Amino acid sequence: MFEQLTQLAQQFGNESVVKNNAIPNEQNEAVINEASSSIFSGLKNLISEGGADQIAGLFKGDSAQDSTNPVVQKLSEQLNNSLGEKFGLSEETASGVTSSLVPQILGSLVGKAKDPNDSSFQISDIIGAISGDSSQSSGIMDTISKYGSQFGLDQNADGKVDISDAMSAVTKNSDGIGGILGKIFGK
Repeated sequence: MFEQLTQLAQQFGNESVVKNNAIPNEQNEAVINEASSSIFSGLKNLISEGGADQIAGLFKGDSAQDSTNPVVQKLSEQLNNSLGEKFGLSEETASGVTSSLVPQILGSLVGKAKDPNDSSFQISDIIGAISGDSSQSSGIMDTISKYGSQFGLDQNADGKVDISDAMSAVTKNSDGIGGILGKIFGK
């Protein structure tokens, strides 16, 4: 997933980084790479800090491009600080880059993950990449439980989404866990 984030950063970095006179040309590639790295590590940190529901919230509606979204704000702040520290960019320049790049990258990531005709990003791959290890899956399962009934995942109609619903869905659905995550995130 990191490679795909880097590609998105390069795609959207032309306006906010390459054409930005306040960023020396020799730093363009490093600034763009820092953007993708910072977003990736920021998403991983959110999961490790128990923010699975915030991540799930990104995949609902168009909030990934909303600069008031708490995830967008947190990732923007992290990148803003990193650009200032690592590249000596002024607060104004760093803020201009982050306010453009972070919402565009997240919006595209979410849009591609939700698009059934675009296989470049799979929600299950995104969750796997940012959750890191299996101990994080409990937080994701809590999120699935929280939002699952809204997506028809309560297989036994007991009012909650739990492991029995997941097992039932897996046996009914040939797509396995990827199909379940796809249902959650509208894929």
